Amino acid sequence: MLRIVVKEGENIDRALKRYKRKFRDVKVLRELRDRKQYVKPSVIKRAQVQKAAYKEQLLKEE
Repeated sequence: MLRIVVKEGENIDRALKRYKRKFRDVKVLRELRDRKQYVKPSVIKRAQVQKAAYKEQLLKEE
């Protein structure tokens, strides 16, 4: 559970912005989306290998 302590005299919009940033950094939403559907470990590994190959190709082109 995320906790944001609102300091005395702090604008509520600023506190909300801190909350949103912390929520994004914790990656709760991404984990929720990943758990919606089961993906086999072999498919995950294949995607990681493809991503690494793509990044390597981009670096070679530069």
